[in-house]
Amino acid sequence: MFSNLVLVGMPGGWELIIIILIVVLLFGGRKIPELMKGLGQGMKEFKKARNEADSESDEDEGDDKKELKND
Repeated sequence: MFSNLVLVGMPGGWELIIIILIVVLLFGGRKIPELMKGLGQGMKEFKKARNEADSESDEDEGDDKKELKND
């Protein structure tokens, strides 16, 4: 019963085809590679920022442990 609830928001095969057709009609075939390039660059920047934030939080945790040892 609960497995059906998980798939409620996910588009199926026909919905994906219709979405792709609408994107092609709106932007044209020549603009799609540019859009995908921009999307890829955005994802790359997001991952880079996330990794930097993770490394900073790891450093902060290490500093907290050092302070606890000194007390």
